[in-house]
Amino acid sequence: MSQSEEALSLLAEAEAWCPEECLRHLPAALPRLLSLYQVIDNWSQRLGVLRILMEKFLPQIHLSELEQTFSSKVLPKTVEFFDVLLYEISSHAEQLTSQNEELHMTMKNHIQTMVLVLEALTGCVRHICGLQETLPLDYVHSLPLSILHIIKKTYIHCKNSESLYSEYFCLFSDLLQSLFKEAYALQKQIMEMIEIVSVNSCAADESVAVMVSVIHILLEICSAVSSIDRALHANTWKFIIRQSLKHKSQIKNSLKHSDILCSLCEDILFSFQSCLQLAEQMKCSGTQESTDYKLFQRMNKLCRFFANSLQHYTKVFVKEMVDSCSLLHQTYLQIHSRFPPSLHAPVISKSHQDEMARGFLVTLDSLLSLLVSFRPFVEVVLSKTPDLPPELYFPQCRLLLSVMDTLPCQPQDVQTIWNTGSQFPKEIPRMTLLSALFHSLQQCSGELSLPVLSPGMMETEQDKSTFYHYVCIHLCAFITTFSVSHFHLLECSLLETILGSNTITALLAMDAWCFLARFETADLCAHHTFIIAHLLKVCPAESYQATLLGVLLRRLLFLMTAEHQVKFADKFPPKDTENLQLWQHLSLQALTPLLRPQVAREIFVVGFTQCQEWLNSGRSLDEFPQVNIAFSALLSVCQTSGETLEPKQRLALLGTLGQFVAVLHATEVSSLSHLQHGCCLIFRLLQLFIQMLEPQLLIQILALQTSLIQLNPSDHILILIAILDFLSSVGKTFIVPDFQGQILPELCSLFATLLANNNWIIQQHAIEVFTQFAEETSHEDILPQCLKSEEIKSKVVIFLSKTVAIEEPAEAQAERMKKENALLSSSHLGETTEERQSDLILEPSPKRICYSPSEVQYTSAIDSAERTLEVLKQLLQKGPPPIWLAKKLDTLQVTLSNLRKTIS
Repeated sequence: MSQSEEALSLLAEAEAWCPEECLRHLPAALPRLLSLYQVIDNWSQRLGVLRILMEKFLPQIHLSELEQTFSSKVLPKTVEFFDVLLYEISSHAEQLTSQNEELHMTMKNHIQTMVLVLEALTGCVRHICGLQETLPLDYVHSLPLSILHIIKKTYIHCKNSESLYSEYFCLFSDLLQSLFKEAYALQKQIMEMIEIVSVNSCAADESVAVMVSVIHILLEICSAVSSIDRALHANTWKFIIRQSLKHKSQIKNSLKHSDILCSLCEDILFSFQSCLQLAEQMKCSGTQESTDYKLFQRMNKLCRFFANSLQHYTKVFVKEMVDSCSLLHQTYLQIHSRFPPSLHAPVISKSHQDEMARGFLVTLDSLLSLLVSFRPFVEVVLSKTPDLPPELYFPQCRLLLSVMDTLPCQPQDVQTIWNTGSQFPKEIPRMTLLSALFHSLQQCSGELSLPVLSPGMMETEQDKSTFYHYVCIHLCAFITTFSVSHFHLLECSLLETILGSNTITALLAMDAWCFLARFETADLCAHHTFIIAHLLKVCPAESYQATLLGVLLRRLLFLMTAEHQVKFADKFPPKDTENLQLWQHLSLQALTPLLRPQVAREIFVVGFTQCQEWLNSGRSLDEFPQVNIAFSALLSVCQTSGETLEPKQRLALLGTLGQFVAVLHATEVSSLSHLQHGCCLIFRLLQLFIQMLEPQLLIQILALQTSLIQLNPSDHILILIAILDFLSSVGKTFIVPDFQGQILPELCSLFATLLANNNWIIQQHAIEVFTQFAEETSHEDILPQCLKSEEIKSKVVIFLSKTVAIEEPAEAQAERMKKENALLSSSHLGETTEERQSDLILEPSPKRICYSPSEVQYTSAIDSAERTLEVLKQLLQKGPPPIWLAKKLDTLQVTLSNLRKTIS
């Protein structure tokens, strides 16, 4: 009898046996069937043998003998049989044509055979599950891996079926659907069986390896079904997490934690992105279709599920996550980079934002409380070389702020790791928490101005604040928890930030420092004030560090007690010239009423004397920076304590300022930055005395301003702003008729030029100043002459009518701010350490800029001289000149003769 005939005979005979007969024939029939199953070639007959084995003989085998007698012999061949079927189907699919009906039928038979194999295996697993409540893994050793392998292969085939079958997919879709359903039923059954499997704490390495392999194969199944069935995907993940936690003590050292976390994070990101896309579509369409919204809710629920799964897994296996800290960090950053108020977030409705925040982000943020005490995670977050793309700096700030909120509840050793940074060469280099925050904030200045709704706030406009405000509040709250042992690090971090090259973070550090001064004792406030004052004195007067330290010192002075203010004035007496550099930054309004007049008088005397000494000496331009310090100190006195000055002091100062206007030439000013700075200070001082200005002096001032605008100096924006500040007060004065012909045209020319400036800052400021001038002046007839074009007229009218400009779309605002961030970041990163420290070098540069005058500058100089002579001519007509005038005119005549000789 042939092999085929023997198989048919045995199958026909066994098919008719009842359970009792199967049990009686088991010792003789089972070996024959198993042997036949190994060698038979006919697929339908092999399937028949498999079904007889599963349905007739499996129930007769005792559980303890199942692995050795049955599973280890049947399942490997079944896996091989199934793989061959899949291979044949894939090979035939490439040869499909519309005419080859026979091939179509062959492939359908193969798929049907696979369905029947899955049915047989499902029955097998169902039977084993019903044998007893708990199954020792040793009894079903080979079953889970074999079954899961077949399930995985089935899902992969279904996943690729559309591309595999191409245009013939519709011919096989029903069978493929049945195949998927059977695989789903088999997976459900095998997971029920694994659920009741027990692994002893003293289990052999082989049993542990099986359970580990089960979890890893299930992980591969997750990847296969993620795009096919979301419910199956989620249930599989739920099972993976549950089994990992159930057998954690046996398998924790063998699991590939990095693979599990990587897959879980990928699924979180994919689900989150899908959720955002749905929300964005509903926002763009302006509608909220029930179908789309239900899908959005399901995706949001899936996001929350994945976040919970990650949290549970991390809670148990956190110590095994050394290699995955960077992955978790990046996942957190990528999610928050796509959520408002990040500039890289899509535009979605507020309701969808809130729903995602409550359902998903809150769960994700709770993960930080598990990782904040894990040193490898700390080292990743605070790395000194964080290679982050621009869009991830803002979420890095959010992460660090969340850490700040969590850290006070942590043990002291955990706080030390975050607050101290790396201290020894063998440690992985890391920044302190504060340094990392300030570093990240430097890269996202755009987001700092955007509104953010803090957790727990009601959704009203009044409760909204900018992200800068949000950061400041959390930073100040964190400062209150600093331990005494770390306090010096807080001081160093704040000072380093203020001395850094980023203005926004410097202002934030100042806000935090002022909070610290109010929160702590008065003695600490005084101590900090004295330290800042000493630092300010050693900084070059015109360095940006001096400006920032001056702002901080100005604010701290307001917070000092009266007693400490007296000590400050004694320590840095205003009557000493060297202390003017300090007092120029301070507001005398901060001082007590008793101390303020004394300090104001001393500053005035010293500052005024220094100005007079320069005028009466050789007028060296190298000494002009010291004059600027005197101007700045006098400006501070006039602005914050002007009422303490006597009338004769005001007149004396005004006369001195007039002398400076007369001796400063536009050509020199335009070429030297310290002269430009001096001009700005002079204009602001003169603005305070606008009602006292003689017409001749006003003519000189306007002539100088016109010349400066024409020469376009290097610091032209600062010059133009100072000119506009001066013009803002001109409307308060009445110009006598004798001088209107000289002053009013000059005013018209200045306003027309400034209103037409291309720089939006200057133009906006010019419109504001012109509006103020128009409201205050009694010379209304010149106003139309200031508006040279219809465009300028339109802008002024819009400003006067308070017409609200068209609101910038959210997408356009985000794009604009991203460009601003990139520009500011490149400017900041482009500075080397040497360049940033160059402003602190106390010695001047050995070389000065070579200045080559242009024809425009010559013209401006001659025009200025002519205007000055015209003013002198008018003065001579009004009365007798002083005695020294004739000698001065002779000197000027000699100078003019010498200039004429150099030309010829």
